[in-house]
Amino acid sequence: MSIYGLTKGTDLENTMKAIMQAEANGTMMYYALARLAKEQGYDDVAAELIESANQEAVHAGFYAVMNGKYPQDFWNLLRTVQKAETNGEAQVKAVADKVRAAGFAEAADEMEIFAKQEGHHGVVIGRILEKYQPEKKAPAGKVYICPVCGFEHEGDINDEPDDYVCPLCGQLKSVFQEAK
Repeated sequence: MSIYGLTKGTDLENTMKAIMQAEANGTMMYYALARLAKEQGYDDVAAELIESANQEAVHAGFYAVMNGKYPQDFWNLLRTVQKAETNGEAQVKAVADKVRAAGFAEAADEMEIFAKQEGHHGVVIGRILEKYQPEKKAPAGKVYICPVCGFEHEGDINDEPDDYVCPLCGQLKSVFQEAK
């Protein structure tokens, strides 16, 4: 049995959305606390906090599926994510260069590792797409593109609620541009 979209369009949709966001924020918080604990020599505390962060991420994904936040036929979205991850390598590297120029070499060194990881995510997703080679389905209606990350929203974006944001980078729906 799939839980996909069970709460979308119901009285529970806003509750699930709020819980999903709280879990996503919890993920970030636990990872940040783990980082701080590790920096202060509390490796055992850091390990426990990382476990909590991983669980919070799973929870956020669960609520996102219940609300139908991402398309159930996820292959086209995965293609967009692959491009974003590949492009993310250069974007994070550019920010790392600015961080280095500001005099924060240690942070920049770590960000350069993150940049490589972003690129690697793109490679991994590329392998998945190559292995399964699902056919790219033509969109049924209008397509709007996020100018920041390239996410393609299928369907009329004006049908989305006013607080709709890009699921990849968080840009407001007002910045999306209709594909030609």
